[in-house]
Amino acid sequence: MKKAFLTLMSVAFILTFASWQRAVPGITDDGPLQIYGVAFYNLENLFDTIHDEGKNDYEYLPDGTNKWGTLKYTNKLKNMAQVLNNLGTEMTMKDGLRKVCKSPAIIGLSEVENRRALEDLLREPALRDKGWQIIHVEGPDKRGVDCAFFYDPSQFHLEHYHLTNYVYENGDTTRATRGFLLASGTLAGEKMHFIVNHWPSRAAGSEFREMGGRQVRRMIDSIQALDPKAKVVIMGDLNDDPKDKSVTKALGAKSKAKDCGPHDMFNPWYETLYKVGQGTLLYDGKWNLFDQIIFSGNLLNPEGQTNYDELKFRKHEIYLRDFLITQEGKTKGAPKRTTASGVWLNGYSDHLPTQIFLVKRAGK
Repeated sequence: MKKAFLTLMSVAFILTFASWQRAVPGITDDGPLQIYGVAFYNLENLFDTIHDEGKNDYEYLPDGTNKWGTLKYTNKLKNMAQVLNNLGTEMTMKDGLRKVCKSPAIIGLSEVENRRALEDLLREPALRDKGWQIIHVEGPDKRGVDCAFFYDPSQFHLEHYHLTNYVYENGDTTRATRGFLLASGTLAGEKMHFIVNHWPSRAAGSEFREMGGRQVRRMIDSIQALDPKAKVVIMGDLNDDPKDKSVTKALGAKSKAKDCGPHDMFNPWYETLYKVGQGTLLYDGKWNLFDQIIFSGNLLNPEGQTNYDELKFRKHEIYLRDFLITQEGKTKGAPKRTTASGVWLNGYSDHLPTQIFLVKRAGK
C-alpha cells in the first residue's frame, strides 16, 4: 500500500512539474533555461570591532558612540548572512509561482570595512557551505567603507579584478571616496564584466555623482572597445534615483528597452519606482531607489524575440520580505536598520537588496 502511494505521488509530481514547466514563460520544448542570479546589497556599516589605521571608524569600536562590541558585531554578521543566504534562490514568475534557483553567481556589496569582516561573514553558519569567494581591494575612503563582491566560482569564473579610484574633476585630492570595483570573467561560457559602485552621498551635490556616472561610462566604453560583444553589469548604491542626471545623462542609462542598442545601458528600475512606487530605502516617508543593477543592451532580447541561446536578462526584483521591514513605531514601513539615532535595533540595513536574473538555454 505504501509503495503504491509513493508511486502515485511520484506520477502526480511529474505531471504537476510538466504542467508548471509549460506554464512558465521562456521554458519551451527546446529545453529548460538555466537561471543565474546577480544581486546587490548595501550592508549598512559592516564594521568589525578593531580600529583600522588611518580610517575614521571610531564610532564602530567598543568604546565608540555606537558601543560596537562583540555582541552587536556577531548579531550584525548573523543578520547579514540570513539575507545573503536567501538572495537569488527563487524567481517570482508572472503566475505567482516561484522558480527555485541556485545561489547567485555574484553579489555586489557596499559599506564593508575590510576583508576581515567579509571573511567573518562567510564563516557564518548560513553561508559556510556556499563556497563563495571574495573580491575586495582596500580603498581610499576616509570613513573606511569599501565595495566588494562575493561570487560562486562554480558559476562565475573570475579572470581579473581591479579597483579604479574615483577622481574629482576639479582636482580635489583631500576627500577620497569609494572607487569602482571591476570583476571580469565568464558566466555561462560568456565574457562578463561586473562593476560595483557606491557613489558620493546625498550630502554632496549632484555634480559629484554625475562625475561618478561619467567615470563608469568611460570604463564601460573601454571594455566595449576591446571586446564589442562583452556584456557589462553595473550595480551599487548610486545615491540617486533612476531619473537623476548621474544615471540618465552621465552614465547614459535608458529606461526603455526598445531604445537600447547593444552597447547602451538599460535601467529596469525606472518603472519599479515611478509606476509601481517601490524603492529600496525610505526617507521622510518617500521611497528612493538608489540600489540599482544596470546592464548593457546586448543582455536584452530584441523586441518581439526570445533567443535564449545566449545569456539574456529575464527579471528584476527588489528583495522585499516582512522581516526586513520595521513593523511598528515612528519608522514603521521602513527597512529595519542596525542602529538609528545611536540606538541599537539589531536590524539589517537601511537599504533593501536588489537582484536580477539572467537566463540561458541549458546546454548552450
